Amino acid sequence: MLQSKSCKTPKEPLQQHQKSQSNLSAWLKVGRLDPEKSVQDHQSLHDQGNDSKLEDSLEPALSYFAKADTVNTRLLKSLIPESVVPETSVVSAVSWLCVSKCSSNVQVLFLRWLITVFDFIDHKEDLRALYGFFFFFLQEEKLCPYICHVLYLLTRKENVKPFRVRRLLDLQAKMGMRSHLQALLSLYKLFCPELVSITLPAKTKIYFKNAEGPWKAAIKTIKQRRLENSPVPQPLFLGTARPRSQKRKWNAQLMIPASSSNRSHLEEVREKNTDLYSTDEYFPVELLQTFPQLLQNIHHLEFPSRMGSVLTNPLLLHYMNCTKDESVYLRLYYWLGQTLQEECTWCVVENSQNEEEFRDFLEILCRTQCFLHEGLAPCEEFLYRSLPLWDGLCCRSQILRLVSWIPLNSMYEIKSYLYDPLAQLFFTSSIYFKCSVLESLKRLLQNWLNWQMVHLDSAADSQPHSLNTTFSGLVNMVAELIHFVGMISTVALHLESNHTFLLYFILDFYETVCDIYLKYNMPLLIMPPAGVFYPVLLGMDPVNLNQLCYIMYRYRANLVAAKENEHSEKEIQQFRFSSETYKEYNQYITAMVGCLWTSNAFQKDTHPQGLRMDDELLNKTGVKEFKTSFNIVYHPAMIGYAVQFLQQAWPDDTTFNFSLIKGKNWNWYLKYLYAKGLEGLKFFIESSISRVSQASHNKAGNMEM
Repeated sequence: MLQSKSCKTPKEPLQQHQKSQSNLSAWLKVGRLDPEKSVQDHQSLHDQGNDSKLEDSLEPALSYFAKADTVNTRLLKSLIPESVVPETSVVSAVSWLCVSKCSSNVQVLFLRWLITVFDFIDHKEDLRALYGFFFFFLQEEKLCPYICHVLYLLTRKENVKPFRVRRLLDLQAKMGMRSHLQALLSLYKLFCPELVSITLPAKTKIYFKNAEGPWKAAIKTIKQRRLENSPVPQPLFLGTARPRSQKRKWNAQLMIPASSSNRSHLEEVREKNTDLYSTDEYFPVELLQTFPQLLQNIHHLEFPSRMGSVLTNPLLLHYMNCTKDESVYLRLYYWLGQTLQEECTWCVVENSQNEEEFRDFLEILCRTQCFLHEGLAPCEEFLYRSLPLWDGLCCRSQILRLVSWIPLNSMYEIKSYLYDPLAQLFFTSSIYFKCSVLESLKRLLQNWLNWQMVHLDSAADSQPHSLNTTFSGLVNMVAELIHFVGMISTVALHLESNHTFLLYFILDFYETVCDIYLKYNMPLLIMPPAGVFYPVLLGMDPVNLNQLCYIMYRYRANLVAAKENEHSEKEIQQFRFSSETYKEYNQYITAMVGCLWTSNAFQKDTHPQGLRMDDELLNKTGVKEFKTSFNIVYHPAMIGYAVQFLQQAWPDDTTFNFSLIKGKNWNWYLKYLYAKGLEGLKFFIESSISRVSQASHNKAGNMEM
C-alpha cells in the first residue's frame, strides 16, 4: 500500500506540471494572461481544496519568472509603493544581486528603483549593514554611478574608512573625475577631512542624474487615486494643530512615514528612554512628541526616511539648529535640490490648482528658513535658475521672501543671477512690485548683517588669518547690494515721478544702511544717491522728510563714532571710511541746514547734483523770497503744520501771516512740530544746529575734513 501510494503520488503533479507548462506557452504566444480567467481558475482550485496541487503548480511558474530576465524587468517596473516599503523586502531583494542570476541591466534597474523608493523605506539599519556589500560593486563600471548614489544616501561617519578612500581615489584615477565619484569623496571629506587630502571642486550643482525612471508618474497616480478614495492621514505637525493637507504633489514627502516595525518594539524603545545615554540605540522619530524628549534623546535621534518631513516638524528643526552633523544638511539639501530642480519649474504651473500647491510648498520653505535663521543653498540655486523665467506675479510673496534669505555667495553670482534679472522685472513692473522688491532687499541686507555678527565672532577665534579675507568679501558684497538698491531706486523715482509710497520703502532701506557701523559693527557707510536724497528733501510729504532727518542724524552719529575710533588701537586699520564719505555727508548736511534752517538753500550746496544757483538766475524766476521757500515754515511738506500753528496761536487772524513765526514764536513752533511726532526733525536739529544744542555741537566737533 505504501509503495503503491508513493508510486501514484507523483503522477498528478506531473500532469499538472505539463498543464502549467502548456498554459505558460499559450501565454507567451498571446503575450498576456486573461486576468478574469486566472482568477476563476484560482477560485476553482481553492473551492476544490487542492491547495497542495496549487503550490505544486506555482513552482514552475516562479521558476520561469526567476529565469526570464525580460519578465523581471516588467516586475521591477511594476513595484510601485503605496505607502512604505518594508526594509526586510529590500534586503531580500538585494541578496539576489550576487547570485549570478541577474543581468547587468536588471541590476541597474533595481538600483534605480532602490534610489527612487529610498525615502519610502521604513527603517534602514539592516540596509546600512550591507554598506560593504554595495561598496564592492563599485568595480562594475556600469553600476558605479548608481552604487555611488546608494552609498551617498547610506553613508555615515563610521562608514568612512581609509581603504574605501583609497579605492575611490583609484577609481578616480582610472575613470577621471566623474560627478558620482566626486559626490562620495566630498561626503567622505566632510566626515573625515584628514583622510581625503585631494582638492575637490568647490561647488557642483548636480551630482547624480535622475534615477526615477518609469516609477515617478505611477507613484503620483497611485497617491492621487488613494487620496480620492479615502482621507489623507494628517501629517505629524508636532506642537501645533493644523488642518489636514489635501495636496498630492508638492507636499507628498512632507510627512513622516508610518513605521512597519512591530509596535511592541517601539514601546520597548520608549521604556528605555532613561537609559539611552548609555546605549547606541537610535531613537525613532515616531515616538518624538515633546521638546523634553528631544533634549533627552538628542544624541540618539534617527532622522526619518523621508527627509522632506523635517521641514514641517518643529522639533526636528530645533535639532538641525543645534546639531553639528553635516550629513543631516546634506540629506536635506539633496532631497530639496532634486525636488526644486525637477518639479518646481514655472512650466508646470499650468492652472490655479497647481499654482496653489506650488505656493504652499514655497511657503513651507520660507517658514523653514525663517525658523533656522539661515538660507538653504537649494533655494538659492532654484532662484538663480527661475528668476529669468519668472513673470513677477506667480507666488510673488513667497519668491521675494526666498530672495531675502539668499546666503552669502560670490559677488559675480549675485550680480549675474540675482541683480540683473531682478532689475529687469523691477523697471517694467508696477509701483507695488517695486516696493515689494525693496522690502525684500532690505530684509536680505539685514539677514546678511545678522549673519556676520553671529558667525564672524566665532571664526575670529578659530581662523584669525582667514577672517580678514572673509570679512573683506562680506563688506564688498554688502556694499554692492547697497549700490544696487541706490541705482534701481534712482531710476524708479524717475519712472514713478517721485511717488511718496515708493520713497517710503527706499528710506526704510537706508534706515538700515545708516546704522551699519554702530549697530552691526561693520566699517561701512554709504550715503544715499543724490537721486534719492534731493527728491525727499524737496518733496511734499512730511513723513518722508521727517524720516530723512532721522537718517541723517544716524549717519552723523556713525561718522562721529568712526572718527573717534580711527585713533583707537583696537580698530582694524585697513577699514577706514573714505574722505569722500565725509565730504558727501557734509554736502548733504549743508543742503539740509540751508533749506530747513538758514534759508540759504541755493547758495552753499556744492554737491555736483545739488541745488546751488546764482542769484541772477533765481531772480529771473520771479519768485518772491525764494531763499525761504524751503525752511521749516514755508517748505511744501511743512506749510500745513505752519497753518495749523497760526490758527491755534492767533485764532482771530485770518491773514495767515507766516512772518509772525520768528523769535520766541519760532521756538514755540519747533515744540509744536515735535509734539506732532516729528521726532526725526527734532534729532536732526538738535544734533546738527548749534543754536539749539551748542553743547552737542561742541562735543561732536567739526565734521569737515
